[in-house]
Amino acid sequence: MTAARYFLEKGANPNTKSSSTGTTPLHEAVATGCDEIARLLLSKGANVDAPSPHGTPLVAAAAHGKFSAMKILLEHHADPNKVSWDLGTPLTTALYVTPERMNESTCLECMKLLVKAGADVNCTTPETPLAIATNNGLTTCVKYLLEVGANINVPAKQVKKGDNDSKASLKSSGAKAAEGKNYVAASKFYSEDKSSDKDRKARLKSQGAKAVEGKDYAAASKFYTEAIKLDPADAVLYSNRSLCHLKCGEAHAALVDANACISLNPKFPKGYYRKGAALMSLLEYKQASAALSAGMKLKPENEEMQVAHRGAVGAMRKEQSEPGLRALD
Repeated sequence: MTAARYFLEKGANPNTKSSSTGTTPLHEAVATGCDEIARLLLSKGANVDAPSPHGTPLVAAAAHGKFSAMKILLEHHADPNKVSWDLGTPLTTALYVTPERMNESTCLECMKLLVKAGADVNCTTPETPLAIATNNGLTTCVKYLLEVGANINVPAKQVKKGDNDSKASLKSSGAKAAEGKNYVAASKFYSEDKSSDKDRKARLKSQGAKAVEGKDYAAASKFYTEAIKLDPADAVLYSNRSLCHLKCGEAHAALVDANACISLNPKFPKGYYRKGAALMSLLEYKQASAALSAGMKLKPENEEMQVAHRGAVGAMRKEQSEPGLRALD
């Protein structure tokens, strides 16, 4: 807190984005529950709705179940309906990450806060809150959504490409059960629907792999994005999409996905390899070396990781011996 205040008083820009993640200090503060730093940043002019590859600070706070941070942001008029490209609005984000990142009671409190601030309970970005809640078996959240006016009828535009009549029927049956307050039955219908989602995810993953094999990385990225919508907790999907972003020249997006992969599965070596590759592309050789070193600790025999690490160390040493090199790039 003291350091943050010092730098801000010395004129530091509170809206400066990280070159590696594309986030602002406010994103980081609310995601980690540093409420006082968040208040300080806002008092110094931080953009409460600052965009990033994964959404606004409110989305970041919702993704980590930081209720008090969300309250602070909403007190400063954060938009509760701003959409992130992968998890939707803050409301759908909170539901997507439950119960993996927070328990249902915390999710419910976050939902109530957002609804009070004007969150749309019938948004379709990419799926309705009611569908997400039932799909994840969050019966208390389902009940609350119905109480505050959630529409049980899934709009036709929300039936994803590849969905068949059987899947649409399951959604309809789940919605009817929820309307009749039979939340256990509703959860069962959506559990069956979830099995269908697993099959579709597998198909999308396979299509992505084939596109990568054919070097069509833009198409592969789209397949992986659709798969992530079905299972936002699958670290491998983020790793695969990170590769695609990098091949498409989108190093910042590649780094964001690599960090997401590591966050979801810190023991997955490939995540560190992806992070190292993205950082190398961003000319952040020291950070790349550290990421690859962490990956090598998990899998010392990985030759690909070793080669990449040597490359990062070599580039770092060259940069240190030629201080003006980056300035000329």
